[in-house]
Amino acid sequence: MEGRLAMEEKKNILTYEGLRKYEDELHDLKVVKRKEVAQKIKEAREQGDLSENAEYDAAKDEQRDIEARIEELEKILKNAEVVVEDEVDLDKINIGCCVKIRDLEFKEDLEYKIVGSTEANSLKGKISNESPVGKALIGKGLNDVVEVETQAGILKYQVLEIQRSN
Repeated sequence: MEGRLAMEEKKNILTYEGLRKYEDELHDLKVVKRKEVAQKIKEAREQGDLSENAEYDAAKDEQRDIEARIEELEKILKNAEVVVEDEVDLDKINIGCCVKIRDLEFKEDLEYKIVGSTEANSLKGKISNESPVGKALIGKGLNDVVEVETQAGILKYQVLEIQRSN
């Protein structure tokens, strides 16, 4: 029994926004990009000798990349678990929340949206619930202080605000 549980793929926790983004990308790849690359391959074939045809090779590479991404997206969506952000309890930090925290050492305020690992993008302020900071924040409440162990040492953050994402 336990061996079977380990085999089960982990759920991809997504916000509704993340789900829509992946669905749109998948649709675009299947409906638009597949046709475009098929056309490129057809045109390259019509040029004759395929052994020295750079356009043909490039189109086949692109086709392989598209199919790999489609497979990846289908796997993400198959195991997707959507967080309904309107129902997120704002007493505690959870996936789908936006949080404002203060770095107690540098007296700097930071804002993050907590998302599932497939949606994380630190450049856009989206951190994963599995990242060190995300993991430390999950379940915490207003004014709680969390300690996060990093390569640079232990960082301390105080929770200033918990809100729904806009």
